[in-house]
Amino acid sequence: MKKKKLGLMLASVLAAGAILSACSKDSSTDGSGADGDKPYEIKWYTIGTPQKDTDKVFEEVNKYTKEKINATVKMTQIDWGDWDQKSQVMINSGESFDIIFTNGTAYVQNAQKGAFLAVDDLLEKEGKALKDVINPDLLEGNKVDGKLYGIPANKEVARQDVYTFNKRLADEYGFDLSKVKTLQDLEPMLKTIKENEPGITPMATFKAPLRYDYVVNNEMPFAFPFEGDTDKVINPFDTDDAMQQYKTMRKYYQAGYLKEDAATSKDSWPMDVENWFVRMGGSQPYADLLWSRSAKYEVVSVPSEEPTIINDSVSGSIQAISATSKNPEKAMEFLTLLNTDPYLRNLVDKGIEGTHYKKNDDGTIEDLPARIDGYNMPSYSLGNHFILDLYKDDPKDKWEKFKEFNASAVKAPSLGFKFNSDPVRSELAAITNISQEFYPALATGSVDPEEYLPKFNEKLKEAGLEKVLTEIQKQFDDWKGSQQ
Repeated sequence: MKKKKLGLMLASVLAAGAILSACSKDSSTDGSGADGDKPYEIKWYTIGTPQKDTDKVFEEVNKYTKEKINATVKMTQIDWGDWDQKSQVMINSGESFDIIFTNGTAYVQNAQKGAFLAVDDLLEKEGKALKDVINPDLLEGNKVDGKLYGIPANKEVARQDVYTFNKRLADEYGFDLSKVKTLQDLEPMLKTIKENEPGITPMATFKAPLRYDYVVNNEMPFAFPFEGDTDKVINPFDTDDAMQQYKTMRKYYQAGYLKEDAATSKDSWPMDVENWFVRMGGSQPYADLLWSRSAKYEVVSVPSEEPTIINDSVSGSIQAISATSKNPEKAMEFLTLLNTDPYLRNLVDKGIEGTHYKKNDDGTIEDLPARIDGYNMPSYSLGNHFILDLYKDDPKDKWEKFKEFNASAVKAPSLGFKFNSDPVRSELAAITNISQEFYPALATGSVDPEEYLPKFNEKLKEAGLEKVLTEIQKQFDDWKGSQQ
């Protein structure tokens, strides 16, 4: 749901430096944004399909925030498909606003370009309560050059990709899902579905996994291994693992287990359309319950890897304060309230009690039709999960399981390293274009890897791959030395 138009986003971020340098500021430099007791309207941009009841809900939000922090909030959602381009254009323009959702590479590079405010001092004052709430791995893992540039959502901190199955089909054909450990283990099941279920695509749009800690994203040729020399950056596409995985995907593609246009398809395979057998994605505790609720039929998943805390997993949902904010102190007051006050967090997330959901005697909730139709918000993007009300069918220990999941995860050796792409900007842009050309076709099996994977790696070298790898290694070694 959150995978991006990577090249466009990266190009937009790289072009932002000159514009943003003039408006960059640090929370430690001055407090001139504070306006005492004057009411202040907070401008908040976040991701997701605009909802028709947003204004109605935020009338209630603003009654509460006006009383609590003497501020109101104007929240604007930008739809999923438009987010990368529109949010970056807005940032590059220098528009004045207060808070914006961000994640991953966009967070790091916009912080480095001066688009976001360093919030360390604000976290010691207006945001002090957040330090007792948010997992320290999230706060430490999202520092860029030693400073924090946003407030991460307190939720799962680790990545664990899983194979997710349509349970009805798995049960009907007696598949033993516990035996699925690798991409190759799927083959007999895919064959059965292909031969017996003409209305089902065996694999929803699916890209072969290569398990590394990626410096930019998993379509770019810079990553740290989890085994062996974990301090050496490599090109993951120039490995035996890549060839093996892509050969398997080629076999599956030729067998008709994926759609012919898998490499270019924009189909998001919504869960509520029962036209698939297996898909792959990131998980969390009780994810099967969440997905089944969304799909309105049962799905079940098995892990493809152990949970690991990596740079991408800790930066999946962040609210940054803009360097153009006229009152960053008030913005931090709001983010603190949002992440510590259960009433406000549930109001922003679920809507108005009695209108969008009902609360049961035991404190659990159930959606009403008005929420599905008018206020269906993406919870992951809005803040602290652990103060959200439980649904009627949620396990009582849901949030405890999240904490156990986080505690069980292994930290990647490169956790906390943030690459500054400025010294290799032109090479990175060229490599982005090449990756966009080759990666989707190889990862979906749409082309023969024995022919195209060597071509991919050769073009990467011609575009300056070694220079970028050398620069990443230099920065990583400097960062590693500073951690001693």
